Amino acid sequence: MSNNIVVGVEEGFDAPAWLDSVAPFVQKILDRLGIENWELSVLFCSDTFIAGLNSQYRNIDAPTDVLSFEQGDEYVDESDVQWFCAGDIVISVAMIHKNAAEFGVSPNEELKRLLIHGVLHLDGMDHETNDPDQEMLQLQERILSGFPDELIL
Repeated sequence: MSNNIVVGVEEGFDAPAWLDSVAPFVQKILDRLGIENWELSVLFCSDTFIAGLNSQYRNIDAPTDVLSFEQGDEYVDESDVQWFCAGDIVISVAMIHKNAAEFGVSPNEELKRLLIHGVLHLDGMDHETNDPDQEMLQLQERILSGFPDELIL
């Protein structure tokens, strides 16, 4: 299956050493979900940057760990392949570590969880609360459990 996954960092933000490991992991998530011909981006950023987005788009004046922005456009490329522009995932690097400490998991596990979470939102899923009984969050954890040895960072 083929997808186009672009990974980057906020302008002026130092790229983490593990950045090149992100796209292959996102591809594995998409494979697990049976998704192909998607275009999506993942942007890693500071708390300040994501707080600005959170304020602008959710009226919450604080940083968050992950935001997903669905796009939903389609186009056909020069090879007559139809692509789906899924959207963008934005992740605060600082929040990866903060969440990991708060939840007693490794930063690697938390990063995988946030990437899965972002992809599920782009796939149209949502949750009303952070209650682990929410369908989306249960699926997130089932997908995560399928990647116990995947190292990103």
